[in-house]
Amino acid sequence: MSTDRLVDLDEVITRYEPVIGLETHVELGTASKMFCGCSTTFGAEPNTQTCPVCLGLPGSLPVANEAAVAATIRIGLALGSRIAPWCRFARKNYFYPDIPKGFQTSQYDEPLCVGGHLDVELDGETFRVEIERVHLEEDTGKNLHVGGSTGRIHGADHSLVDYNRAGIPLVEIVTRPVPGAGAKAPEVARAYVTELREIVQTLGVSDVRMEQGSLRCDVNLSLNPVGAAEWGTRTETKNVNSLRSVERAVRYEMRRQAAVLDGGGRVVQETRHFHEDTGSTSSGRSKEEATDYRYFPEPDLVPIAADPAWVQQLTDALPELPAARRARLREEWGISATEMQWLANAGALGLVEQTVAAGASPADARKWWLGDLARRANEAGTELGELAITPAQVAELAGLVDAGTINDKLARQVLDGVLAGQGGPAEVVTAQGLAVLGESDELVAAVEAAIAGAPDVVQKVRGGKVQALGALVGAVMKTTRGTADAGTVKRMLEERVLNG
Repeated sequence: MSTDRLVDLDEVITRYEPVIGLETHVELGTASKMFCGCSTTFGAEPNTQTCPVCLGLPGSLPVANEAAVAATIRIGLALGSRIAPWCRFARKNYFYPDIPKGFQTSQYDEPLCVGGHLDVELDGETFRVEIERVHLEEDTGKNLHVGGSTGRIHGADHSLVDYNRAGIPLVEIVTRPVPGAGAKAPEVARAYVTELREIVQTLGVSDVRMEQGSLRCDVNLSLNPVGAAEWGTRTETKNVNSLRSVERAVRYEMRRQAAVLDGGGRVVQETRHFHEDTGSTSSGRSKEEATDYRYFPEPDLVPIAADPAWVQQLTDALPELPAARRARLREEWGISATEMQWLANAGALGLVEQTVAAGASPADARKWWLGDLARRANEAGTELGELAITPAQVAELAGLVDAGTINDKLARQVLDGVLAGQGGPAEVVTAQGLAVLGESDELVAAVEAAIAGAPDVVQKVRGGKVQALGALVGAVMKTTRGTADAGTVKRMLEERVLNG
């Protein structure tokens, strides 16, 4: 448990300006690794997807993966970056067990993509996050510390290394410092990573599954006194692996650094670990500068000079990006920016779009995905898209309600059946006999039975207490297991009780 002294966030903002910076790492979804032909399939047995090249054995020579270069260029184009006419790889030297070669092949002073920006909207305000660079490198292996309570090396009995991940293509998107967010700095950081994740997902170059490590974020934060000319010393919280945790890491560091500065201390430039259970950070190691890595050009790889015609082909093939898509759908559906944000925050935008494409109205699609289905996903602790129901089935459900075949109450029972794997909505309605009863002999009998069974209620209604009719409606609905249309039942009762 952290013992850091913390300052209330509202107090932090009165005295300090937060400056955030984000380094986001995206594992590309290529079939093979960055510099060899080894498979990148997730979840394979440890150390079964390795070869002399990705293990750095003597005499092995790397060859750059063209698909990874193309994917990186596409990310850069989506962010408005300039694609460098010439770039090359470098050796970033450091010695950790998860680096089998003793260095990481990365890009240093000559990255593939330079500049660009990403605008994020938050509570009606737009924040521009400037991009410094988008460069290509290889991922490291994975350390497993065994025997401790935290999963970290401290307290572990021994450590194991899986090199399956070593050499997988990794794109790093580095922002420039982002000042001016104030109290919204934690939310801006989260919104940026959320939007970036959606862009990468739209491009189809990575599955961006944060829980599997295919998207990870290093969170940089510094505080400087309000009005000061120079920015404060930054810390870097490493490998934050959820959107919520990005926000929590920024908030915690703001409160912790303010306490350090208020106490007359100084913030140490270091890397820090984020703890999911407490939302706190702890000291890792002093932060290296570029000179500590002793970068030098990779002698075994030729420079990359992207053909302008190829870059243009990649540009022309870019899909509609998330911001443009949201603007188009807002206009088509006639909804507000706030309503669109609700859809995006819930992870429901694509599902609603597919449901509308399957024939539902935008209002019905939003109603089901943001209402009953969102509640069921929360209860199950899962994502909306992982529920056992398709957009086409939601559209079918909405169509049954519109046609009067079922009502909203019955539709919720139908949802239960679909989610339980009992078939599509129409099949569940037929199998469970959930169709709404019209003015049939069965309904007439249920209405007359309710009247005959409650003479006191009938007397009250005829005596002027019309609201007592609700008891009779409830009796009919119970008899018919909710399959009767409440409006029809009420009309039939009125005709027989008030006019009888």
